[in-house]
Amino acid sequence: MISNIGIPGLILILVIALIIFGPSKLPEIGKACGKTLTEFKNASHDLISGDSRDEKNTNETDQ
Repeated sequence: MISNIGIPGLILILVIALIIFGPSKLPEIGKACGKTLTEFKNASHDLISGDSRDEKNTNETDQ
């Protein structure tokens, strides 16, 4: 669905966001979104690596 937006759609979204939030709030919103995505990425990476560590520990104790 997102891949069908294209450049004109992205420009329209940015213009609407600029009108709604104003130029002073857009950098703050972008920074908050970036931090949120970074935290989500780190948490999901920790969950995945934690699962693989748990499986490795389980296999070692079974032997």
